[in-house]
Amino acid sequence: MKRWMLAGSALGALLALVAFAPAAWLARGVSAGTEGRLLLADARGTVWQGSAVLVLTGGPGSRDASALPGRLHWTLGLAGSALSLGLQQACCIAQELRLRLVPGLGRLRIELPGAGDGAALGSAVAPRVLGQWPASWLVGLGTPWNTLKPAGTLQLSSAGLVAEAVQGRWIMQGQAELQLRGMSSSLSTLEELGSYRLDLQGDPRGDAARVQLNTTDGALQLSGSGDWAASGLRFRGQASAAPGSEAALSNLLNIIGRRQGALSLISIG
Repeated sequence: MKRWMLAGSALGALLALVAFAPAAWLARGVSAGTEGRLLLADARGTVWQGSAVLVLTGGPGSRDASALPGRLHWTLGLAGSALSLGLQQACCIAQELRLRLVPGLGRLRIELPGAGDGAALGSAVAPRVLGQWPASWLVGLGTPWNTLKPAGTLQLSSAGLVAEAVQGRWIMQGQAELQLRGMSSSLSTLEELGSYRLDLQGDPRGDAARVQLNTTDGALQLSGSGDWAASGLRFRGQASAAPGSEAALSNLLNIIGRRQGALSLISIG
């Protein structure tokens, strides 16, 4: 009888530990998973329901850091064999963003809204706005953002995206679209550089996801394409000044890429 009582007490203590696991545990996991570039600072509550200040940094040893205004609130619960994660923040995620997380042996599957059924991964589905963030938040990542000091708005939309990490390799299906609106930089005297669209198109076969950058409007003309594979992002593009804006953008063009006449060639990876 005593043995059963001890076992019951131990089980109860374990369940209580899981139920009331502090939010700081989740914060440590996010920091480790992003190599210290995304932090849940001042985490309060539990793993299952809590809040924190969302901070971008340049990683271990970096002095750069930038926090979003207000607090990110989350709820985490079981949804069958998966986890359901709800995110909301007054500044950036007005309507709750709910993600489906499917853990596995050596893998993690993340499903954005609309990605649960096959139809949502098709191009016929209208993208849904998931959130928008101030471009100035990127300064926290360090170089080159702390030099460019961007301003504007980053708006993320998707008609359904599935991202699956398998033994360190990311496989993506579906699509996502990042609108960079009203962008500006302290390196230019222009009040506004322009607006841009970055498209991410996954491959159902598990090959590299395609990345495409285009200019919507503005004096700074950006274009390029690349892929996001297991080895990381590979991108090749170019920047140039619209007629009449050459002098105002000369310094910026010298910094964002390798100058070749009127063009600035951008190479990542």
